[in-house]
Amino acid sequence: MQGNKPNDNEKYEYQCPSCKEGTIRLYKTVYNLPDGDKMLIIKFECNKCNFRTNDVIPLTTRIEPGIMELKVTSEKDLRSKIYRSPVGKLEIPELGLEVQPGPSAEFYYTNIEGILDRFKRATSIYLNDLSENDPEKEKIKDLLNKVELAMKGKLNFTIRLIDIGGGSYIIPIDETKFKFIKFNNKDS
Repeated sequence: MQGNKPNDNEKYEYQCPSCKEGTIRLYKTVYNLPDGDKMLIIKFECNKCNFRTNDVIPLTTRIEPGIMELKVTSEKDLRSKIYRSPVGKLEIPELGLEVQPGPSAEFYYTNIEGILDRFKRATSIYLNDLSENDPEKEKIKDLLNKVELAMKGKLNFTIRLIDIGGGSYIIPIDETKFKFIKFNNKDS
């Protein structure tokens, strides 16, 4: 992750929940990104079994439940930032792609191109697991071609982020292509 030196670094230790023998070291660091955002990075590491995990939590966010939509119509739009909390549902309706929220869902902070790259990698893995004569194989290859066109800014699509908890956000490059619909109390 790009950024300047951390301005806050703390370390905590506790028993590893994975191996029960090692010590988990928890590191908390606040990063100031070049664009003014601040991110809290939490890193967990076991000294015995190499269990590792990270959480990235934005400290500059819209804390309102709602639906965010961004129309992606150019290569420049791919640089728009997305922060998806574990309760946020991410969709690209034109491609039939989505990421569901859930108890094992992760926080992630990336841009639109990073989202497309995640979908491309997951779809490629799925394609490689199909047998050579699987009838779904051509459909998956077509989807991969569309994702690659989208990654080059040659396919218009919509990113929709639905977050009932309000922790997710989109920072668009072009505000005119962004729409936020706040949930009413009766909606959530």
